Formats: sequence, C-alpha cells, structure tokens
Amino acid sequence: MKRLLIVDDETPVLHALRRLLRRHFEPQQLEVELFDDPLKALQRLHRARFDVLVTDYRMPQLDGVSLLARARDLDPRTVRMMLSASADFGAVVDAVNLAGVFRYIPKPWSEPQLLADLRAALAFDPSAMPSVGELERRRLEALEPGITRVDWGPNGEVLMPGDLPRVR
Repeated sequence: MKRLLIVDDETPVLHALRRLLRRHFEPQQLEVELFDDPLKALQRLHRARFDVLVTDYRMPQLDGVSLLARARDLDPRTVRMMLSASADFGAVVDAVNLAGVFRYIPKPWSEPQLLADLRAALAFDPSAMPSVGELERRRLEALEPGITRVDWGPNGEVLMPGDLPRVR
C-alpha cells in the first residue's frame, strides 16, 4: 500500500482532496494523512515514511518549499509535489531548485490532471533515477564518445590510448 501525506492550511482544500481521493482510490491502495499545520506534518515525517508528499506553498509558520526541502533531507525517496494558488514564478523556481518537486499543481486544479499527476507520483521510483554523476557521464559521452573510459596502470596512473603499462 502506498502512503500519501497532504498539507494545506485551508481545511476545505483538505476535505476536497480527501473526497476526490476516496472516489478514485480504494482504501487498500492508498493510505492518506492530512495536516493543516506544516509543523505537525514535519513532525509526522520524522516518525513515518510516505511515498508522496503534496503541500501548499503559502502557509503560516513554514512555507511549502521549506517543508518539501526538509522532507527531502529526511527521506529523498519521498516524491514531492507542490499545490499552490500562487502565480509567483520565484516560488515555482524555488520548488524545483531547492526542494526537487516532481510536479507543481496550480489551484484551482483540474481533477483529471491532478489524478494523473498523483498516479505518476505513486508509480515513480526515485531509486531508478540516474545519479548526477551518471547524468554528467552520459552528457560527456554524447559529446565525445569514449571520453569517460579510463585505463589505469598498475601504479594508479592513467594510461593514454596506445600506452603500455610500465612494470617497476
């Protein structure tokens, strides 16, 4: 069973999301926890693992970007999504750059799009993502095939193509 944590300081939004999820997911498919207080949600993240975290951007005490960034530090496997009525482009940039959000969902949301985004997040496997180093290796190989292959000599030296290792 997958676990979803939703954080929004507006209780009607939480109720609307709960109703939507109940209509489209069976209880044995998805366990949902709702919080209207980001600090209490953060405490919960310290005690339990969630597959997906969806949070509002503008909240008192702790904004959504900060909550998502802390959630990433606690468990980078948690897929992070931001839900916001804010049209602030800087908030979107921060969400992506500082918190590594999977999706940014505007309020009011489109039900089909929100459900598609949630299903994608629930199916996403963060461990299947290549590391930053692997992405850079692939980029370099695409520019200059063979550039990342290194032959090492017996004493730890890098051998150039055609060099014979020296035996000492």
